[in-house]
Amino acid sequence: MEPTNGKEACQAKLRASRDALEVIQGKWRIPIIVSLTYGNKRFGEIKKDIDDISPKMLSQELKELEMNKLISRTLYDSMPVTVEYALTPLGKSLNNLLQELLEWGIHFRSEMTGKEKKIAEVVVQH
Repeated sequence: MEPTNGKEACQAKLRASRDALEVIQGKWRIPIIVSLTYGNKRFGEIKKDIDDISPKMLSQELKELEMNKLISRTLYDSMPVTVEYALTPLGKSLNNLLQELLEWGIHFRSEMTGKEKKIAEVVVQH
């Protein structure tokens, strides 16, 4: 097998980055995933974590994340029926990426505002 040239390597990286962004793009998907890193949650609990998302948008995004196998949806046979969302192993594999993104976001905010955020210490430790 021939070694990959620079153009082929670039194209492969571009495809992979597009695939990744396609799954996590948008205003709400990463916040939903971050919410679920703190444990399995019901719809209302996720909604409380992300208070500015509409129920309709949350429902749509949960369906997309489930379709992309990043979260699972479990129905419990109770009265009333309980639905719980959880990260799948694939969803949990985003942990390092989320941590890097978080650290970069803290750095970016600090550079833009010239201020260090105390929350950074708490958040980065998670």
